Amino acid sequence: MLTLKELCGGLPLDPLPELQPRDPNVPHAPIRVQELTHEEEKLAVQNALRYFPARFHELLAQEFAIELRTYGHIYMYRFRPDIDMRAYPITDYPAKCTSAAAIMHMIMNNLDPKVAQFPHELVTYGGNGQVFSNWAQFWLTMHYLSEMSETQTLVMYSGHPMGLFPSLTTSPRLVITNGMMIPNYSSREMYDKLFSLGVTMYGQMTAGSYCYIGPQGIVHGTTLTILNAARKNLKTNDLAGKVFVSAGLGGMSGAQAKAAVICGCVGVVAEVSEDALLKRYNQGWVMELVNDLDNLVALLKNARRRKKPLSIGYHGNIVDVWERLVMEYEATGEVLVDLGSDQTSCHNPFQGGYYPVQISYQEAREMMHQDPVNFKVLVQESLCRQVAAINKLSAGGMYFFDYGNAFLLEASRAGADVGRKDGLHGTTFKYPSYVQDIMGDIFSLGFGPFRWVCTSADPEDLKKTDALALSVIEQLSKNSIPCSVKQQYDDNAKWIKEAGEHNMVVGSQARILYSDQEGRISVALAFNKAVSEGYLKGPVVISRDHHDVSGTDSLYRETSNIYDGSAFCADMSVQNVLGDSFRGATWVALHNGGGVGWGEVMNGGFGLVLDGSEEAKTRAENMLAWDVSNGVIFNDLSLLWYFTNNLMIHIIYMDNRQSLNENINILEPYNKSSLLQKLLD
Repeated sequence: MLTLKELCGGLPLDPLPELQPRDPNVPHAPIRVQELTHEEEKLAVQNALRYFPARFHELLAQEFAIELRTYGHIYMYRFRPDIDMRAYPITDYPAKCTSAAAIMHMIMNNLDPKVAQFPHELVTYGGNGQVFSNWAQFWLTMHYLSEMSETQTLVMYSGHPMGLFPSLTTSPRLVITNGMMIPNYSSREMYDKLFSLGVTMYGQMTAGSYCYIGPQGIVHGTTLTILNAARKNLKTNDLAGKVFVSAGLGGMSGAQAKAAVICGCVGVVAEVSEDALLKRYNQGWVMELVNDLDNLVALLKNARRRKKPLSIGYHGNIVDVWERLVMEYEATGEVLVDLGSDQTSCHNPFQGGYYPVQISYQEAREMMHQDPVNFKVLVQESLCRQVAAINKLSAGGMYFFDYGNAFLLEASRAGADVGRKDGLHGTTFKYPSYVQDIMGDIFSLGFGPFRWVCTSADPEDLKKTDALALSVIEQLSKNSIPCSVKQQYDDNAKWIKEAGEHNMVVGSQARILYSDQEGRISVALAFNKAVSEGYLKGPVVISRDHHDVSGTDSLYRETSNIYDGSAFCADMSVQNVLGDSFRGATWVALHNGGGVGWGEVMNGGFGLVLDGSEEAKTRAENMLAWDVSNGVIFNDLSLLWYFTNNLMIHIIYMDNRQSLNENINILEPYNKSSLLQKLLD
C-alpha cells in the first residue's frame, strides 16, 4: 500500500501500475451514454494521453479507448492509487506549506469510500459530482500541492491541474473553475459530449471544490428545513407523530432519515439501490429496513400512533410508496403523511439520477445506456405517476415542497401537472421551493451553512471547537437582536449541543451550523485564537456549502422568483468568488451546475485555513464580511431598489464590518408585505 510521500511523488510510471478491472465489491457510477463520432473518440483518447510520456501512448491508447466505449468516460482505472483513502492528520502530508497540506486533507476526504458515492469514478455525491475527471489529475494535483510554496497558486480547469504560477502571499493558493461554458452552449447534451472528451467536469457544489464534509451538512440543512416547514405550514414546533416521506439515501439524500429523527418525526425514505440503503443502515442513519409495502404502512402507522421518532428505509421505488399512500387515503379517508418531498438526483434524471418505477433497478442501469431514448420515456412516465399521487395527497392536506433537486422542473418537462408558470421574475410551481418559501427568510437574515474541519483529524479537537462555537452563539443570542435572529441562534445552539450525540461525523472531523456574518466571524476568530494558543492540535479549515446566502445564482432554487426580475442573472455568485479571492480566501471555486443541474445554476465557494496567525485573523474578518454581505445586500436591493435615494445610499454604503444585526434593525420596517402594499398604493 502506498505512503503519502509516494502518493505525492507524481504519476507512477516506472513501472506502470498493474491494470485493474472494476472492483465488483464497491458501488460504481452508472455507465454513461456517450455518442462520440470516431474522430471524437480519438480526440478523447488523445486528451487522456497528454498526461503521459509518448513511450506509453501505444499501450494506454488502446486501454483508454476500451474504457471509453465500455463506461462512457476515461477514468484511468489503472492509476487508481492503492492507498487507504481518507483525510489524514495535516502533519502527515509531505507539503511545504500549511495551506497545501490542508487542501490535500480536504481532497482525500472527498474521495474517502465512506464519504464518496462512487469513489472509483471520483464521484462524491449527486450521481455525477466529480472531484476530478480522471485519476491522472488526482496524482498530478497532489504532486503540485506537495511542491507548492506560499508565493504560488495552483490553477484548476475542470479537474485539470494547469500548474503552479507565481502569486502573492495574500493570494489564494488554489483557484478552481468547473464546467465554465460559453452561455449559448451550456446544454445538457453539450456537457455529455465534453465530459466524454475529458475537457469539462460537473463539480456539483462541494465535490469539485474539495469542501464536502459527508452527509452531515445536508442533515443539518434538512433538519432546519423540516422544522421550518412545520412551523410555517403545520403551525407547530412539535413534530411527534408527524410523518415525512421522501426518496433517496445516496450522497446528499442520505441525510433525510437522520434529519427526520432529529426533528422528532417519522421519516420514510425510499431507495432503489441496496448498496446505498445498507450504507446508511450500517452507519446507523436508518433505523428500520423494509422491502414490503404492507410492512411499511404497518410500521408507519404504529410509529405515528405512538408518536415515536423513527427512520424507515424502504428498498424500492418511491412511486410505489406514494401510490400505496394514495390507496390508504382513498380506502380510509386518512392521509398518513404530513410533509413530503423528494431528493433523487433529478438534475441528472436519465443517467442514474432517477429510476423509473416500471422496471427493476438493475434493468434500469442497463437500459439507460443501451436504450436511452425509451429509458427517457419511462422516466418521464414515472415522474408523471409520482406527481399524480402527490397531487391527490396534497389535496387531502399533505404539505409537499421541492427540495432543490430539480424534481418539479423535470416533472414539468415530462408533462406532469405541477402548475408551472413562467414570468418576468422566474418560474413558479404549485408546490413551494424550500429555499424561496421555507428557508428564504433565513437566508435573507444572512444565516447559511457555515462549517469547519479540524485538520488534526483528532475527535477531541472537534469537541473543543463545538464548545467554542456554542459559547459564541449563546453569547450572541443574549444581545439585543430581532426575534427572528434569536430563533436562528437558538436553533443552532441546540444543534451543536446534540450533534455529537447523533454520530454526525463521516470522514473528516467536521461540523456545520447555520450562522450569519457576525456569528461566522466571531466563531472563526475564536478558532484561530485556539490554534494560536495550542488549545487545538492543528489548523481549522472553514468553508461552506456553495448553497448559501451569496454563493449561488439559481433560478429554480436560491434566487428563484427574485423580486427585481434578476433570476436569470449570475452576477452575485461570480462577484462572491472574485471578492473572496482578494479578501483572503485560501482557495476559491466557481462552478457551472449544481444541485439543480448543468446550465441551470452558477455557484461559488471558498476554503480558508485558520492557522493561528495574525494574517489568518485579518483574512477571516475581511473575507467573511464580504462572503455574507454580498448576498444580503443584493437580496435586499432586489426588494428596495425603487425606494428613496437616501435609503439606497445607506444600504449600498453600509460598513461591511458593521454588525449585520444592526443592518437588519434598519431594514426590518421594510418587510415584504408592507413593501408590496406600498408599491400597490
